[in-house]
Amino acid sequence: MSIGRDGIAGLVLLAISLVLLVKSFQLPSLPIVPVGPGFYPSIVLSFMATASALLVLQDLLKRRTPAVAGADEGPRRSYGLVVIAFAIVGAYVVLLPLLGFRVATVLFVGALQAALGRPQTARQWVVLAAIALGTAVLSYFIFEKYLLVLLPRGAWTGF
Repeated sequence: MSIGRDGIAGLVLLAISLVLLVKSFQLPSLPIVPVGPGFYPSIVLSFMATASALLVLQDLLKRRTPAVAGADEGPRRSYGLVVIAFAIVGAYVVLLPLLGFRVATVLFVGALQAALGRPQTARQWVVLAAIALGTAVLSYFIFEKYLLVLLPRGAWTGF
């Protein structure tokens, strides 16, 4: 069984993330603060290692399944969607200091979800709004209340 370009990239990223993950656990902890300097890197590197392993697995499974006639044409590319996603991220960056983290994050998550897959029913819109609101609330409580990281307050909103 051969491994493709995605599998090779996944293996390289997996190796890098695992080496750095081990190094992040070796960072000294500070007795004054509850979260040491290795906390955030270890979270990011754990996600990176998991995603890399999944990329390798996906590549191996793709090569294992027989090719179907007409499968040579790849997925349809949507360059307009890439531009829209970049515009939404840019708007988030601009609106963050003006509206504050909570409001800007709700708008960002909702707009990006709607751009990636526009809801068709009222129930889907409710789910989209719940996910956008839940993401902002959960992020706020994790960072501001639990980790004591100050999030941006809005110049226009004050919160």
